Amino acid sequence: MSLLLLGFSSGLPLYLTSKTLQAWMTSEQVDMKTIGLFSLVTVPYSLKFLWAPFIDRFSLPFGGRRRGWILLAQLLLGMAVGTMAFFDPKASLQAMAVAAVLVAFFSATQDIAFEAWRVDVLPEAERGSGASLAVLGYRFALLATGAGALMFADELGWRAVYLLLAALQVFLMASTFFAPDPPVQPAAPRTLRDAVVEPFRQFVVARQWSRALVALGFVAFFKWGVYLVSSSSTPFLLHLGFTNADVGKVLGGVGLGATILGTAAGGIAMAKLSVRSALWIFGVLQGACGVLFWALAIHGHSWPLMMAAVISENFFVGMGSAALVAWMLGQCDPRFSATQFALLSSLMAFSRDILTAPWGAWQMAIGWQGFYLLALAACLPGLVLLTFQRPLETSTSAG
Repeated sequence: MSLLLLGFSSGLPLYLTSKTLQAWMTSEQVDMKTIGLFSLVTVPYSLKFLWAPFIDRFSLPFGGRRRGWILLAQLLLGMAVGTMAFFDPKASLQAMAVAAVLVAFFSATQDIAFEAWRVDVLPEAERGSGASLAVLGYRFALLATGAGALMFADELGWRAVYLLLAALQVFLMASTFFAPDPPVQPAAPRTLRDAVVEPFRQFVVARQWSRALVALGFVAFFKWGVYLVSSSSTPFLLHLGFTNADVGKVLGGVGLGATILGTAAGGIAMAKLSVRSALWIFGVLQGACGVLFWALAIHGHSWPLMMAAVISENFFVGMGSAALVAWMLGQCDPRFSATQFALLSSLMAFSRDILTAPWGAWQMAIGWQGFYLLALAACLPGLVLLTFQRPLETSTSAG
């Protein structure tokens, strides 16, 4: 239960500075290029490895080495999300950008501590199932802040929606209070210098430079094509004439069911597959989601195609995320879990936020059909780099 709730808390802020904010900006007639570039407000997710050593080295006087940082981040997140509610995304674009950057910074800090807590708590045999459970909570949060926000925005207004979600973020502090501590507490680095240097030295020494660079490149590109589809999907569906309520109902209905089924299927499959096999299968399936968005761009307003695209995105992307997270958990030394996992997840965020930032300009240049073909091509580099990854475990199962 702790993994599910903390996964939910980890996922709650993301759409509030990306897809849901894009929907708000679209409804306020902000141009597509600005909406695309606004994804740069989430750059703290790509840089969180810079302050992760500080979290590895120091503990707060409450909550233990990991949970204390999660609690502080949750409190500050609630305050920052609440602040966003009082800005107009068109009239106060700069102020909204500053508030969104703060949300991203506090969210990235929560992720650093939560990811380190997962590495410390989960034994190797439970990483596949544990990753799936956390991803399920994360996807529930994306549905709540995406589908739920869109469904209620027309009735309550965007300010009320953001205030309600800010209150929910603070309420989730209860899940952190009751989360278990690791059975064995890894020793913290002795100095801040050790916390900065040793995680990177150990990562390279354990693999040698060539394999380390390939591993980092693999993390950065494995989900790039998927992120292009995900970043653009809400403005795209609104552009086709679907309303906020239409998109919200599909995401919150069939999308929720697809997420549950996809995550459950991924967890069951990972109990039988090696991590490498799961990455191959789920990586190909998640990349194929772009085909349906490309078909929808050709056809135009179509409920069946729109539902198929949303279902495939929710079903397969969750499976790919669970496999990638399980692989990343196996890469971390428990002594430096906050910094090493932050480095790897920063590369995921780099792909999601920085490499996808020009999507609006690309779409304006080549149109929606060409853009989704580009997204399909962007899935290939990660799969190529996967061929150079050695199997980490023979299986993710407990047996």
